[in-house]
Amino acid sequence: MALKLAKHRLPANAADTSLTERRNPRTADIDLASPQEIVDLIGAEDAAVAGAVHAEREALARAIEFAVAAFHSGGRLLYVGAGTSGRLGVLDAAECPPTFGTDPSMVQALIAGGPAAITRAQEGAEDRPEGGAADLAAAHVGPSDFVVGIAASGTTPYVRGALAYAREAGARTAIVASTPIPSDLKVDVAILPIVGPEVITGSTRMKAGTATKLVLNTITTGAMIRLGKTYGNLMVDLKATNAKLAARSERIVAEVSGISREAAREVLASAGGSVKVAIVMHKRGVSSAEAERLLAEANGVLRDIIGPPP
Repeated sequence: MALKLAKHRLPANAADTSLTERRNPRTADIDLASPQEIVDLIGAEDAAVAGAVHAEREALARAIEFAVAAFHSGGRLLYVGAGTSGRLGVLDAAECPPTFGTDPSMVQALIAGGPAAITRAQEGAEDRPEGGAADLAAAHVGPSDFVVGIAASGTTPYVRGALAYAREAGARTAIVASTPIPSDLKVDVAILPIVGPEVITGSTRMKAGTATKLVLNTITTGAMIRLGKTYGNLMVDLKATNAKLAARSERIVAEVSGISREAAREVLASAGGSVKVAIVMHKRGVSSAEAERLLAEANGVLRDIIGPPP
């Protein structure tokens, strides 16, 4: 791992050689392309993204371990980013409560410029390292937390300021970038899917953004699986906040319990809408209170109560 990180490090005083700012020779004449040719050019570039992310599998596994450790100690996973990187962090954090039934405080995202930057660029916000430090101070970051900086270029001052503050506060840290990072950027784990120059020079909402989304998906999904938020590959801790999710809850309870959709709906009503509680109630023939007690004893791991999925 040390050799790999060294290969992806740049001297602290190196000139800007960020891969995300280089021109892509394969798309130099894209302005002459037809719509179909544009689709083909973009698709050809995107095809390499998944492989670049998979190459970071060891670093991703460590990040999952750090996230799980933070959750077990009562800490949080905090994403910190600017622009596209920050918005991707906001997206991943926002999707955890409905998908995994987590408290919104468990996975959080901080973006340079604050909430307004989610929909509109806040000029200059990413250039202030003190802004990142101040935002983490306001979030009361401490040793139980895991802070993941997201910066396609690896050099965003806001992110670097946040990571420096997090380390001083005793939190574990990670960086997600799509280019070699400066040697003076100190983190516990570096996740560096090197996707190469963008289709449009510097437009990191493209390949780098896609790679970042895959990375964040993997970290939170992996951590939630390890916490028992799934049963096999079933989403058993979801929150039925809309009709689609309510229907999914019914399907899961029906499939696992071997009962009809109508019966599943009734059990879910008795379980207060909790898929896990409903399944334990039916499979073990117990009340909702007893099902909740069993789940608490098993740390929410359904497999430990009712065995493997059908």
